[in-house]
Amino acid sequence: MSVSTAAADQSVCAPLPVLGRDVTVPLVTGGEVAYAALDYAASAPALQRVWDDVAAYAPYYGSVHRGAGYLSQLSTDLFENARQTVAEFLDCRESDQVVFTRSTTDSLNLLAAALPAGCRVFVFETEHHASLLPWTNAQVTYLDAPRTPDEAVATLERALADRDPYGPALVCVTGASNVTGELWPVRELAAASHAHGARIVLDAAQLAPHHPVSVRELDVDWVAFSGHKLYAPFGSGVLAGRADWLREAEPYLAGGGASRRVTRRQDGGVDVEWHETAARHEAGSPNVIGAYAIASACKALTEAGFDSLVARERHLIEKVRTGLAEVPEVRVLSLFGDDAPRVGVISFVVDGWNSSHFAAALSAEYGIGVRDGLFCAHPLVRTLLGSDPQTQGECGAPEAAPGEKSLNAIRVSFGAGTPDEHVERFLGAVKELVRDGARWNYRTEDGRCVPDTSA
Repeated sequence: MSVSTAAADQSVCAPLPVLGRDVTVPLVTGGEVAYAALDYAASAPALQRVWDDVAAYAPYYGSVHRGAGYLSQLSTDLFENARQTVAEFLDCRESDQVVFTRSTTDSLNLLAAALPAGCRVFVFETEHHASLLPWTNAQVTYLDAPRTPDEAVATLERALADRDPYGPALVCVTGASNVTGELWPVRELAAASHAHGARIVLDAAQLAPHHPVSVRELDVDWVAFSGHKLYAPFGSGVLAGRADWLREAEPYLAGGGASRRVTRRQDGGVDVEWHETAARHEAGSPNVIGAYAIASACKALTEAGFDSLVARERHLIEKVRTGLAEVPEVRVLSLFGDDAPRVGVISFVVDGWNSSHFAAALSAEYGIGVRDGLFCAHPLVRTLLGSDPQTQGECGAPEAAPGEKSLNAIRVSFGAGTPDEHVERFLGAVKELVRDGARWNYRTEDGRCVPDTSA
């Protein structure tokens, strides 16, 4: 679909209202401008609907579980109803558990702690560190970066078939790359995993805010995601999926809420009977507002309709990719190729520019927030850049001369709350910076490039 066609297509909905859409920020060159938040892949702005729901509940906030008071009972019902809303949003199986955590990272560390003895873990080097690093207590096989979805499936099948001894195994895979935005063949990887007696966990941190995620249709065993990427603040996440490994594992945290009964023994010790439900891994006072915010976001996205949201995002993706393609000095990073389906996450490098310098100039001179660096996916970015592990050069000095390898990248990301104007301003700023250079001097401070205001 061309940009002009998409703009006229009735299926392309208006952006959803988000907090911060009216915030203005100062420019080093003078004056203020409306902030263009284009770092959704790190943390998306809160949906106005979510904020309103939380504000309406806040006066009724109370302790969760076992409280006799009205507010406690109300909060408990809200917390457990949030669990059901998330299960419906993910199209979970009836026997699945939904555990509330702090984030995707926390969810995957919880699952790592619940692995059965002798479990082998298979993970592509292209993963975010949240899904690349938690498996310290298991024997891990790191798979090379595939260059096509079919190659990803074939690589996994070979690795699973060759494992010895044949025992419990877990595959961890992203749904959408936090670097390139490219969609991974999750359903096919799940089929390959199950055909070889392995289970699979889906890191949906970048997928769930952009596309519907069905546990049943994808046939994954677990799914993990974060509220702060799903337009829901307050530091909450989800691990949803099969109950058996979670039920058989030691509690992720030991304490109240996870324990059903605790008794003293005559020898002075204690005996503990742990819950077998999701509460087993939710010790302590739960983040009820965070859980409620996630549930509110799930409802808001469902009611808005993913068909419309996806159509609008495709329109923005094409606009960004078309605009960047008009700048010869810009190289967009891709693993599967230009035609691969993707979400609104695009990383690129600019010939002759230090990535931190470029991102700092976008912020200071244009009021545009993007991200630069290796995006907590160091092996993947280095593979895409063809660079060795090194530190970035001084701000203001070219990161790499034209034709040389870059050390870091710039990432622009957007979603349901992004207006066309923000994307258009970003593209105009990229073209101006490449053509005319920065209008301000910059220096390195604590490893970051910042405007030099000392003069």
